[in-house]
Amino acid sequence: MIALCLEELLIRPMQAADLEQVLAIDQASFAMPWPASAYRYELFENPNSWLWVAETKPAEGTFQIIGMIVVWLILDEAHIATIAVHPDFRGQGIAQHLLSIALADAIRQGCVQATLEVRAGNLGAQHLYRRFGFQVVGIRPRYYRDNNEDAWIMTLAELGDQYLTWLEQGGWQRAPEGSGRAAGSF
Repeated sequence: MIALCLEELLIRPMQAADLEQVLAIDQASFAMPWPASAYRYELFENPNSWLWVAETKPAEGTFQIIGMIVVWLILDEAHIATIAVHPDFRGQGIAQHLLSIALADAIRQGCVQATLEVRAGNLGAQHLYRRFGFQVVGIRPRYYRDNNEDAWIMTLAELGDQYLTWLEQGGWQRAPEGSGRAAGSF
């Protein structure tokens, strides 16, 4: 793991020049990575897709993409399509920052809920989503084609002004470990 000072982290909209590094993160993170054409479609052709990257400037002075998230706006719902952090930078809160920015933007765009699918065996991702208040609402049996693993459908149904304030105040950083956001926090 490469230690990162989060003050040096920049989260910004994805650009075409980021695709090579985003693809490398995707391939290092998933058994079934998205093809380059999927990212190009989301970036250039899908007006309902928001793509963000986390970037840092290592000691040698060049910027490096270390995380990414893709969110689809479906009516008044934000669907988290994918999120990943480079393996060398995991465990430092980068995914939390990406998810926080994406959810805040979704609220500003009028979303009232968020949803996603996560592998039944991906406990780390489930912990992240629970920290933000996502709850399991269903199962997609044998959803993942590489090993027929089930997907859990997780939903966050309380997006709004109070949740936005909670995000902006960093409430997700103080949420109890493993139990979702703090009770009564918004």
